[in-house]
Amino acid sequence: MIAPWSATRPGQHPASVQTERGGADDAMTAGTTVDHLTETYRTHYRSLLGLAALLLDDTASCEDVVQEAFIRVHSARKRVRDPEKTLAYLRQTVVNLSRSTLRRRILGMKLLSKPMPDMASAEEGAYDRIERDELKKALRGLQRRQREVLVLRYFADMTESQVADVLGLSLGSVKAYGSRGIAALRVAMEAAS
Repeated sequence: MIAPWSATRPGQHPASVQTERGGADDAMTAGTTVDHLTETYRTHYRSLLGLAALLLDDTASCEDVVQEAFIRVHSARKRVRDPEKTLAYLRQTVVNLSRSTLRRRILGMKLLSKPMPDMASAEEGAYDRIERDELKKALRGLQRRQREVLVLRYFADMTESQVADVLGLSLGSVKAYGSRGIAALRVAMEAAS
């Protein structure tokens, strides 16, 4: 079975890829990277999709963002030398792509003549769904940095120093955004009750 990240072109024999890349050692290294990326996809796709869902508001956009993140990591696999950093690189890419998606939406909303009505989903009758919706709504009401820190810290279960690395912030800033975000989230959730 050929991995979804295979570098062979249609009709090309895998042995010719080894020759083009410079030999069996390069092919072995590429194979290890491909296998690691495939395993990362199988293991972490749903958690990355959940991360995108906390930053965006519709499933289709979340799936697009996560798929694009994997495509970009695959394209940059030679730059990601340490396989242990693949997941961190994917998380950072998901956050950045989510930001870009939101920027495009804001621009689109400015260009629209009238706002589009929200469509209610069929599952909105369940109690836990309502609570999740209230939490997502409250998260969206936070400042962007507060939301990103809280999502990475508590949903992605990252340490404060990992969050600081992913977002390019100091540890003190992560702590400040986190505490202010939790306080604002608490106020928003109490108001919704």
